[in-house]
Amino acid sequence: MNTSRKSFIKTLGALGVMPWALAQPTSSKPRVDGGNTSIVSNPKTLAVGSRNALRGVERAVSMMSEGKDPLDAAVEGVKIQELDPNDMSVGYGGLPNEHGVVQLDASCMHGPTKRAGAVGCLEGIKTPSEVAKAVLELTDHIMLVGEDAKTFALQLGFEEENLLTERAREAWLRWKRNLNPNDNWLNDDESNPYSTGTVHISACTQQGDIGSITTTSGLSYKIPGRVGDSPIIGAGQYCDQRVGSAGSTGRGEANIMACGSFTVVERMRSGESPEQACLSALQRVVEMTEPRLLDENGKPRFNLNYYALNVQGEFGGATMLKPSDRALDNGGGTFAAAEPGNARLEPMAWLFD
Repeated sequence: MNTSRKSFIKTLGALGVMPWALAQPTSSKPRVDGGNTSIVSNPKTLAVGSRNALRGVERAVSMMSEGKDPLDAAVEGVKIQELDPNDMSVGYGGLPNEHGVVQLDASCMHGPTKRAGAVGCLEGIKTPSEVAKAVLELTDHIMLVGEDAKTFALQLGFEEENLLTERAREAWLRWKRNLNPNDNWLNDDESNPYSTGTVHISACTQQGDIGSITTTSGLSYKIPGRVGDSPIIGAGQYCDQRVGSAGSTGRGEANIMACGSFTVVERMRSGESPEQACLSALQRVVEMTEPRLLDENGKPRFNLNYYALNVQGEFGGATMLKPSDRALDNGGGTFAAAEPGNARLEPMAWLFD
């Protein structure tokens, strides 16, 4: 029987079934030949991610230990932060653009099926990670953006909600007061009102299946329509079933210029450890950085972080700049890692002291 996509979705809606929930990725054993280097696969149940993903990697590993798909597990992991109004870097409660509107970005990849999905400038939907996954599972496209991404999500049954929390609104108003010394707003004392924030998780099952996800509300108070690295495949995250997975947080524009997460995976393909591959990608970022963003010693005036794992069961992370002693004392310069029964923060390497 010939059934149109529209009538199919309508039928599922009447049954109370979400179509995106039906399209589950299928698992397959990894092939481990990688370019000119033979990679010996010795996978284990493992997840790594940004520091704010500590609860997320723990959830992802728990799900994979129960036989769940790595991408499903990674998405459920980052949703903890997306739904947390106190995390102002992603999802609900994320800091808005310069007009006070929260715009969200996310991308994901699924190693076994070699598929990817992404959304950019998505408004009104708390969990862009799930919408990106729906793009991967239900369409022949990789990225949807703006109003059309929201329409796509609403058609699938996602609810439109106001994502601007009172705390984020107050931060935005404080930024506006400091924006122009000649306007009519009273100024606050605030040295650096801008912030970047993102959450990433890479996940690997004991069978060697890999999934990755990065989600963000982007640069705070950005020009409306700005898209950073998080929804860009090969920048915000990248995975290859034969090699491993990587993701990033930090200055998105610099990461895009270096195709950073792709670079990390390719360096692992050539034989580098995850930590060394992250450092190599950071060096590539420096080489691709415009002069105005470098100090007199060639050191970037911004920070960027990479997180990676490989099919050999190794993992690592690296940051561009060494954290201050105070930051180190408070857990800075770390990333999240989890194996069954052991979720913790691990120290990152750094490129510049």
